[in-house]
Amino acid sequence: MSKAFTFSIKRIRFDENYQPSENTRITTNFANLARGKSRQENLRNTLRMIDNRFNTLAHWDNPKGDRYTVELEIISVEMAIDAGSRTNAIPLIEILKSNIIDHTTNERIEGIVGNNFSSYVRDYDFSVVLLGHNKDQPQFSTPENFGELHGKLFKCFVNSDAYKENFNKPPVICLSVSNTKTYHRTENQHPVLGIEYQQDEYSLTDEYFKKMGLQVRYFMPSNSVAPLAFYFSGDLLSDYTPLELISTISTMDTFQKIYRPEIYNANSAAGQSYQPSLKHQDYSLTLVVYDREERSRLAIEQGKFVEENFIKPYHAVLEQWSAHCAL
Repeated sequence: MSKAFTFSIKRIRFDENYQPSENTRITTNFANLARGKSRQENLRNTLRMIDNRFNTLAHWDNPKGDRYTVELEIISVEMAIDAGSRTNAIPLIEILKSNIIDHTTNERIEGIVGNNFSSYVRDYDFSVVLLGHNKDQPQFSTPENFGELHGKLFKCFVNSDAYKENFNKPPVICLSVSNTKTYHRTENQHPVLGIEYQQDEYSLTDEYFKKMGLQVRYFMPSNSVAPLAFYFSGDLLSDYTPLELISTISTMDTFQKIYRPEIYNANSAAGQSYQPSLKHQDYSLTLVVYDREERSRLAIEQGKFVEENFIKPYHAVLEQWSAHCAL
């Protein structure tokens, strides 16, 4: 049954000249940055922040703090569905691929694929299914089988020939910690990832990513003020090199400072026991303009779009495939 789905990958360079394509999810965070009158200044400032963060973390043999530059590619994944005689391709996922330029050795070093994570079906799950399920409920809950289709689609992609032909390691997704959970500092400290935090119970996002085959650990890197959530398969600490991990930290720590400055650009660092809050007042703004309210509104619109153009038309095909999927 899995052969009914085939994946194709498109790469777009994320630089100061980046223009979101017409097929890009407009709620994708980096697309949000690349629109409006401040678009080029936004992009330039974001990329400068990423490079500065990378060089701060990769400080060895780097006396001037300018040895490395991070290059980013937006990886757009399309899935073709063979439904009888018709084959339609739908945009499924967008992630980021980092590459590292070492100006001392003139090498181009592979980074990590994953980082940011955008998904049409996740928009549908959270902005249509979950909202609808809880509309008249006295207590928040998740519907039966919530996130299972999305999880199987993601695992199908990671196990596909398209993924294996393009990437040599499993993805690592790096997101904000949940503002509904409390995180506790541990004694474990990694030389690159920093201080590890743990929580008493998983967040809804943690559970959702678990269905995608990804486990989670939380680390607060050096000079960060809040832990990041790292979603991965395998062994996060052993499977990736220090420079690979730094490419993800520098990219996503920068994006989170822009997206959630109340947490990641706060003026004081997380303590022994830490609950993130978007109502926190003691924080600094970056020089990058980001419209968070617009993104929330568009997520609902795009969730409805995927319902009308993917979930409903291919309901029978998806149900049959999901029932027989062995992933």
